[in-house]
Amino acid sequence: MSGVPQKRSLLVADSQLTKRNAAESRFKIYGLAAIGAGLFFLVVLLSQIVMNGAPAFFQTQITVPLTLDPAAVAKAEKSMMKTAGYRGMLEEALWNEVERGGIETQLKSPKELREMISAGAPGNLREFALADEGNQGTEVRYTFAASSRVDGYLKGRVTREGSKDDKGIRPEHFDLIDALVAVGVVETRFNLTFITGSDASDVRPEQSGMGQSMLGSLAMMFVVLGVCLPISVAAAIYLEEFAPKNRFTDFIEINISNLAAVPSIVFGILALAAFIQFGGGKLEIEALRASAPLVGGLALSLMTLPTIIIATRAALKAVPLSIREAALGVGASRMQSVLHHVLPLAMPGILTGTIIGLAAALGETAPLLLIGMVAFVQTDIASIGDFFTAPNVGMPAQIYIWAQRADGAWYERAWGGIILLLVFLVAMNAIAIFLRRRFERRW
Repeated sequence: MSGVPQKRSLLVADSQLTKRNAAESRFKIYGLAAIGAGLFFLVVLLSQIVMNGAPAFFQTQITVPLTLDPAAVAKAEKSMMKTAGYRGMLEEALWNEVERGGIETQLKSPKELREMISAGAPGNLREFALADEGNQGTEVRYTFAASSRVDGYLKGRVTREGSKDDKGIRPEHFDLIDALVAVGVVETRFNLTFITGSDASDVRPEQSGMGQSMLGSLAMMFVVLGVCLPISVAAAIYLEEFAPKNRFTDFIEINISNLAAVPSIVFGILALAAFIQFGGGKLEIEALRASAPLVGGLALSLMTLPTIIIATRAALKAVPLSIREAALGVGASRMQSVLHHVLPLAMPGILTGTIIGLAAALGETAPLLLIGMVAFVQTDIASIGDFFTAPNVGMPAQIYIWAQRADGAWYERAWGGIILLLVFLVAMNAIAIFLRRRFERRW
């Protein structure tokens, strides 16, 4: 009869169950495909960063026997162009090494070797000569940087065909470079200067480094940590534990969430107006000046505060209500229950959110450009005060400046700077994981 329901066995899949199982299988396949695509693009990105940035950690060096004649040093110091005399010493030393090795070359004089020598090498030789009088009058094996064109040739960035229109280096130089490499005068070594040095002028990419910008970013992170951690924790505790639920607190919470989504460049404009133009201009606070890590840290603090407040509130909310009730039940005040019980249990989440906020601030560029934290050739840090107030540059801004320059050597160093920036970020995330496990409590 048509009105009698048909019996179905639980052991036999009907059409509806088959469709649901097929849909679940397709969903799993979509998920695995999405994960695979994400991993593929991540591998491609990291491989491109490593391939393009790794050469920045190596630099072509030239090593020659060199005798600094005290009379020649004194003559060079008396001239207006002091480094010109030292450049001639390097050219003569390299030319003598070519002749001593019996290397045939179409170059006719030591001056034609100038394009093979870094523009900053004469200045380094001057510092070496004046650092100790014992360096003068005796023969030493002196090592100096080759020019960016020589370095690029040995790394494959500069080719013979591409250098036909080059006004400086010529095919004759490349022939000589190949011969000097064969005898060990020219070789590529690990470039420690790239990690410890500071920015250099446009004509000296081979002597530029990220060291100064790393100090600038470190100083800004200290400022962000010192400003954001106490303020954000205090604000989150008040809003989550003590604030009454009314329109005013709802208004504050909504604005905190909105501020977390505001573009970073807006905070840069705010920092420019509030800290530099008003604080440093009208109020004449000397520490609040353009290009200072203190101002950069305050600008990044404005941007990071909403993020840390939200993360701290989430960590406090994750603590079970029973912890609070138990503390109140044994006679603790609300403040004591929060400070002695809730806050320690929420500390792993608070520290994790703080470090993640710092990592996000570390990669910001727009606010730093607006407050003038662009490349500086050299900044000497003589005290803790200078560490925060002397002009400096952040790592993202330094990378941005290098990427804008024309020479391919700068592009190479920009990729190398990205590697160092990623190392910073990985280190900060590793610290977050360590702190979370260190302070984590189970109940």
